Amino acid sequence: MAGGKKLRRLPHIFAKVLELPFAADADVSVEEDAAALRFVAAADGFTPSGGASAHAVEIHPGVTKVVVRDLSAGLDGDDGAVFELDRWRFRLPPCTLPAMATATYADGELVVTVPKGAAPDDDGDGAAAAVLGGSGVVESVLLLV
Repeated sequence: MAGGKKLRRLPHIFAKVLELPFAADADVSVEEDAAALRFVAAADGFTPSGGASAHAVEIHPGVTKVVVRDLSAGLDGDDGAVFELDRWRFRLPPCTLPAMATATYADGELVVTVPKGAAPDDDGDGAAAAVLGGSGVVESVLLLV
C-alpha cells in the first residue's frame, strides 16, 4: 500500500475510568473497602467555588468515564468530551457503579467516592451477597437522571 495511511495503535480502553482534574503525576490516596473506592487528593489548582460533583459520561458505547466538575461552572460545559492527556486517571473495576459516584470538596481536599455493586459469583451458585447494605439480599437502586 504505497502512499496509504498507516494505522495508528489505539491505547487499550477500559470500560470504566475515573478522571480527576489534576496532573497525571498528582498524589492521590486510593482507599478501598467492601462498599466503595474512595479517592482523596489535595485540590491544588482545582478550587471549585460552588463545590464539586462527579458525573458519569458515556464516551463510547460501553465505555464510561467519571469526571469531576466545579458546580459553579454548570453542566453545560464540554469538559466531559475534551480529552486531556495530562490527567490523573484510574481504571475502575467492573463491580463499580460510576453513575452513583459522588465528589465533595472541603478544606482544600477533593474526595471522590465510587460505590461498588454486588460482587460476581465465584462458584456460580447465585449466592453472592450484596455489597450495598451487606444483608446478603440484593437491593435495587432507583437512579433518576
